[in-house]
Amino acid sequence: MKHFLKETDFKLHEVAEVMALARDLKAKRGRHTPPVLAGQTWAMIFSKSSTRTRVSFEVGIHELGGNPLFLNRNDIQLGRGESIEDTARVLSRFVHGLIVRTFDHSDVERLAAAGTVPVINALTDFLHPCQIYTDAFTVAERWSKTTGGDLLASLRGRKIAFIGDTACNMAYSWILGANLFGMKVSLGGPEAFRPTPEFDAFLAQQGFAGGYEFTSDPVAAVREADIVYTDVWVSMGKEEESRERLRIMAPFQVTSDLFAKAKPDAYFLHCLPAHPGEEVTQAVLDNPRSIIFDQAENRLHVQKAIMAVLAQTPRN
Repeated sequence: MKHFLKETDFKLHEVAEVMALARDLKAKRGRHTPPVLAGQTWAMIFSKSSTRTRVSFEVGIHELGGNPLFLNRNDIQLGRGESIEDTARVLSRFVHGLIVRTFDHSDVERLAAAGTVPVINALTDFLHPCQIYTDAFTVAERWSKTTGGDLLASLRGRKIAFIGDTACNMAYSWILGANLFGMKVSLGGPEAFRPTPEFDAFLAQQGFAGGYEFTSDPVAAVREADIVYTDVWVSMGKEEESRERLRIMAPFQVTSDLFAKAKPDAYFLHCLPAHPGEEVTQAVLDNPRSIIFDQAENRLHVQKAIMAVLAQTPRN
């Protein structure tokens, strides 16, 4: 059974397939979309609320010919009234795929291990692989013009600078994804928010030991970067730490001056929602090289491609 729980669940040739299919689905949207999910129902289990993730997946399932079934934390008692394993076994009898947005990464792993349908990680506190594939696709659309249209090849050797909380799910996912895509990763954040030893061990297990640089100097991190990336400083579930996080992270705000230290043609990315005046200034969000809303749109096309590939993968 094929699942998409982390970036490395697809091999490089499959990443290329997903990106090429996303480009095709985007170009043909509204004119022709193959109904690869016709007759199927995909359940969306969301323990965390969302705008972009929910809407893009619901619309994507519908456009692929399927039926989305949304289940929030009040609709089912994942791991409380019923075990995660029994939930997976029961839902596998009803639906054709599970899209899960939750806190604990082990939840998606346990659902995948016990069920008999594809499981997609729509975000956990550990990783957000759909977002990273989308981000990579978004810049590759532009850069591939110099690689004969080869999306994956356009990413190789490029540098991404991730600024702020470098021990969050987005930083971890970008480290894993960038190493898979052949990119360089530079992290710029407070020492107290650098990747943990547990993440380093996980990265080594994936074959990418030491696959990033870390510095507490944001200027050094963005130097020669092709992408400058940041995320919120206070993620869902961390609200009690807000005041301390904002104090510690303040020197790592992405300002126009900091963005200017990257390459002249660098892009600014943010997975949204953004908090102007905290992790980034409004001027950077409004910069012509800020492509945050292209990112948001491309969630639809890339996730459709991921679902299509999983739906057409033979099941054991």
